[in-house]
Amino acid sequence: METSVGTGARADAGADGDTDPAATGTGPPPRPRRDREATRRRLLEAARDLFGEHGYDGVSVRMIAAAADANVALVNRYFGTKAALFAEVLAGESAMRRVIEDTAGPPLPRRLAEHVVRQVHGPPLPLPRMLDRSVGNPEVSAILGEHMERVLVEPLAAQLPGRDARARATLAALVVMGGGPVRRLLGLADLRSADPEDLTCRLTAMLEAALRP
Repeated sequence: METSVGTGARADAGADGDTDPAATGTGPPPRPRRDREATRRRLLEAARDLFGEHGYDGVSVRMIAAAADANVALVNRYFGTKAALFAEVLAGESAMRRVIEDTAGPPLPRRLAEHVVRQVHGPPLPLPRMLDRSVGNPEVSAILGEHMERVLVEPLAAQLPGRDARARATLAALVVMGGGPVRRLLGLADLRSADPEDLTCRLTAMLEAALRP
């Protein structure tokens, strides 16, 4: 599995606008240089979709570059390695920290429950699938652990008074994120057929118990 790249799949190094096609004085007049941030964004979006569909092991940097219509060498230039690209996709996708820190909304257990139910009843999101399909890969296990710490366990523990805040935060994280095997093995049809408000109330009660001092 590729984790770093050198030369590009395309021969024209200027295919993504990083060189001037008329720098040597030959060829057509210079074209406007493509926005490098737009290219970087396309790579992130392509990586998000492919990692969500195939998991970390099932995706190569060449697949990502092809889906983004970009020179494969730009993955190395902008991100360094496939693992670093995976980490950046994770960092940009999670809404969990915002849910936890939105103190203007309902109480924390209810906010978490609503977030989970939105994922059950909404269209499939790349992030849960990325996590489900990439857990167990030693190359990204540390990245996944750091991500869970940063966006879920640490923000939760920071809001919990009393003893054993981290243990209670970890228990809540288990409730929120532990459904991967259920999704893979049983699917979500039964949950999607249930009343969303009833699901939210039940999850809220579970999370209240997990977070209680």
